[in-house]
Amino acid sequence: GAGLFSATGAVIAILAGDLFVGEAEGHLGGAGTLAIRSQKNPALTCTGQFTSSAAGGSGRMHCSDGATATFQFQRLNAFRGYGTGNFSRGSMTFAYGFTHGEALPYLKLPEGKKLMHNGIELAMTDL
Repeated sequence: GAGLFSATGAVIAILAGDLFVGEAEGHLGGAGTLAIRSQKNPALTCTGQFTSSAAGGSGRMHCSDGATATFQFQRLNAFRGYGTGNFSRGSMTFAYGFTHGEALPYLKLPEGKKLMHNGIELAMTDL
């Protein structure tokens, strides 16, 4: 869990057309970490670090299959934001601190796909 001077929030990301979910933890000083996993292949995980200021920030991430990403984000408030990145296998969009419905405007889903919560987890399905 997050400490006294940090906050943890949900992350929803689309990496090269694949849905990833997880958490980011940001600290008062502006540094933070993230950990996400593929919903299609839960063994595929990505972890990274970021730095942020009042307006936004940037970071780097490495995945268990060797893929890497650099990303930047905009903060909407202390707990919510969105961003884009360069993923070694394609594009990356993400949002943090939102429910899946609230995150949709910030995510670039593959053509013909939608996000749906099946009562247990978030999944990407055909329209």
